[in-house]
Amino acid sequence: MPLEKDLIIKTCLALVAAFAISFAATPIVKSFAHKVGAMDNPGEMRRIHDRPIPRLGGLAIFLGFLLSVVLFAEIDRQVRGVLTGAVLIVIVGVLDDIISVNAWVKIVFQTAAAIIAAVNGVAVEIIMNPNIFSANNYLHLGMFSVPLTVIWIVAITNSVNLIDGLDGLACGVSAISSVTMLVIAAVVSTGNVVVIPAALAGACIGFIPYNFNPAKIFMGDTGALLLGYVLATLSVMGLFKFYAVITFAVPFLVLAVPLVDTVFAFFRRLFKGRNPLKPDRGHFHHRLIDMGLSQKQAVAILYSVSAILGVAAVILATGEELKALFFVAAVCVAAAVTAFILREMKAHEHTVEPEKTDDAPAIGEKNDYEDD
Repeated sequence: MPLEKDLIIKTCLALVAAFAISFAATPIVKSFAHKVGAMDNPGEMRRIHDRPIPRLGGLAIFLGFLLSVVLFAEIDRQVRGVLTGAVLIVIVGVLDDIISVNAWVKIVFQTAAAIIAAVNGVAVEIIMNPNIFSANNYLHLGMFSVPLTVIWIVAITNSVNLIDGLDGLACGVSAISSVTMLVIAAVVSTGNVVVIPAALAGACIGFIPYNFNPAKIFMGDTGALLLGYVLATLSVMGLFKFYAVITFAVPFLVLAVPLVDTVFAFFRRLFKGRNPLKPDRGHFHHRLIDMGLSQKQAVAILYSVSAILGVAAVILATGEELKALFFVAAVCVAAAVTAFILREMKAHEHTVEPEKTDDAPAIGEKNDYEDD
């Protein structure tokens, strides 16, 4: 069923407004980060930028998202729950970017924000029955609805934070996920849910010019936790509402890149006898860099994976008549990214590296990558 004209207009305005606010607010937030000392300093092995870079960029994303939603979305009970939880997430994110907060304290804040959203109606109530031999196709979660929803929201919130390791990576992947949710919500005509991913996508896109390599500002935990939280609650509000086999498939496909990376990181640290909450340098983006790819190439690969999985999610959520169109789009995206990578690699091969001397480091010896 097509969207109503006024909803289409609101959705477009929400995206444009969020973009404009985020883009305009980022230089102001950057100046504020310098004043309060919210700087990301190099030093740790996993941090591969070579100069202090301001954090707190997530404040600009939050301003763009919040103001756009307030202006153009219908503020019902669910949306109030999401926005209230988002404020809590941003508070702990700002504190962490300025003074560094213990991981368990952040988990407590994330859990509280997730509970706020869940008790306000943002909860998974029905899921597909995994028992294919059962006469019941769906399971009503009942008393388990809120706990399972809280686990899902906290997991996704942290997964986006964990992939925030290269300039523009987490923000770009979140923008792709937001656009995917926007398309699905528009196709299935889920009303108010359409405006919220549009606002989030616009806020991310407005920030990316400052965050893409070489980054002028990082979004920090303020942005990474915010994006993860909003994406998680959006998936519950919209994508878990399907009464079909895609109940699990669609949200997992949309959020697959951060989610899979988080699962691998968790078990990798456990198997090595390490604290699963302690950061390391074994994420997908680190491995791509270690393979010899440049930061832009690594980000492009993860963008392409996220985009193709997003297209697959849209295909699952739409009718047969759209499958061919989206398949062609996926192939075009993959081809464009492949061409970009090959061009960059070819240019790199033809670059002659000057001989090292004792007086100066060789070109390329210092990196300018974000690992927030």
